[in-house]
Amino acid sequence: MNSETYGPSALLTPANAITLARLAIVPILLASIIETGDAWSTLGLWILLAGSDGIDGWLARKQGTTRSGAFLDPLADKVLVLGAMFVLVVEGFFWWLPVVLIAARELSMSVYRSYVGRRGVSIPARRSAKVKTVLQEVAVGFALLPPAAAHAAWIADAVLWLAVALTLVSGVQYLQDGRRSAQLAV
Repeated sequence: MNSETYGPSALLTPANAITLARLAIVPILLASIIETGDAWSTLGLWILLAGSDGIDGWLARKQGTTRSGAFLDPLADKVLVLGAMFVLVVEGFFWWLPVVLIAARELSMSVYRSYVGRRGVSIPARRSAKVKTVLQEVAVGFALLPPAAAHAAWIADAVLWLAVALTLVSGVQYLQDGRRSAQLAV
């Protein structure tokens, strides 16, 4: 029995609606980080936005994945995570180097996947890439814990560096996957 409701070309799906809502709320989150910093309200909004990624993914798998969702969901993840990380750098919660390393990998992999995609090579998401996104989200979450949890700063930094390591490893894996897929396509 097929439970898919939407075909690959559908645009207005519940999963896409959640993804678009996540994108629309990101500026509110970033303003909250700037205005209130590490406050419970900011952390709550972060948890809502980061957690809703799993909900839109679950809906997409249940109701049918779409090309628009395959583009929008990773975009929303990157805008959310990198936006929060860069604001946290500006606000002095994170050091710039790990955030730049993560951003460089994310940008280069997006360009690479687009490049090989135009040549008919598809590189599916890896489990390690999903785990690195979760680690990035957890690092931001620890950075947003209110001052009463001051011990969370070193935990946020440690998780951020773990995310950097997994981010770089998954980038290398994607390059290898792309090379293998391109060789098979020839």
